[in-house]
Amino acid sequence: MESQRCFANRFDDYPGSPAAAPDREAAVPLVTATIERILRELPPLGGPRGCPGGGEADADTRAAFLLGGAGVYAVAALVYRALGLPDYARPLGKFRELSEVCAPLSFLECGSDELFVGRAGYLCAALVLKQRLGMEVLTAAQIKSICLAILESGKQYAVKKRKPVPLMYSYYGTEYLGAAHGLSSILQMLLSYYEYLQPADQELVWQSVDFLMDQEQNSNWPPELGETIERENELVHWCHGAPGIAYLFAKAYLVSKKPQYLDTCIRCGELTWQKGLLKKGPGICHGVAGSAYVFLLLYRLTGNSKYIYRAQRFAEFLFTEEFKSGSRALESVYSLYEGFSGTVCFLTDLLQPNQAEFPLFSVFV
Repeated sequence: MESQRCFANRFDDYPGSPAAAPDREAAVPLVTATIERILRELPPLGGPRGCPGGGEADADTRAAFLLGGAGVYAVAALVYRALGLPDYARPLGKFRELSEVCAPLSFLECGSDELFVGRAGYLCAALVLKQRLGMEVLTAAQIKSICLAILESGKQYAVKKRKPVPLMYSYYGTEYLGAAHGLSSILQMLLSYYEYLQPADQELVWQSVDFLMDQEQNSNWPPELGETIERENELVHWCHGAPGIAYLFAKAYLVSKKPQYLDTCIRCGELTWQKGLLKKGPGICHGVAGSAYVFLLLYRLTGNSKYIYRAQRFAEFLFTEEFKSGSRALESVYSLYEGFSGTVCFLTDLLQPNQAEFPLFSVFV
């Protein structure tokens, strides 16, 4: 029976010879044309009124990276710096001030620790700024304070709910495991600031990483803790499932050098090759480009040309009639996560695989 979630992968797998270098002459005009299409067709927002939800300030999401103020300040600082404008320090200062918003243990009713709106996202934004600006934008005291809040929140929740894991979290009452809202990206951020953790807290993080590894079901993870995966209908997305959880185990491998974490990451890649030609569109959250980024991640971890080949095949599939006619219509056509903006990032990274990384989610910092 045909899958409702993914197209059948009819590509031959890696033949064993070195993957052909990307055809820059063909790819660059394609990327440029896509960018020009976005600029041409994306309707101007007309200021705050054009934003979804209007322009009303929401104090609860001021420190949110992907859905709030922290992301605005971080991107503003990067854009100002790229344009050579001296006042990039102004949004940086605003970003730093938001660390105080994250301080209360439960500053968000929906869950204060996940990636999109919580403390993990704020740390992720700081990591992006550090990578792009070449400096740590938060003080050591600020970083330690946020990490301690994440740890204490996770410990309290795990004890209160009697979970068999040292650290656990929920978002809107659901104990997610995946990268978008769940345990994996929270642990990934703690590992990204590993040197700021006390040895006892480092051990709690490793115990939680290993617990999550034990939740694997046939190279995949359910969206939430305790679920059983239905193989014919499983989610193989960056947001929920192996393509996103792979980044935690990549970071765990880079920090510890333990082979079991790399092996887990490789299994994520094998499942993604089988079920990653997603019908939800071209994007990076739950689309084909997000799947293909796993191969670019594995190439950087292993140097194996097989993963370049696989990423190239997924890129090729994006321009087939099968994909164009069979994929779901998008609501946010030009957005970074669902739409073509993230796809452009992937196609560009395919031209420079030694530097490729999932947008705003690096494990190599």
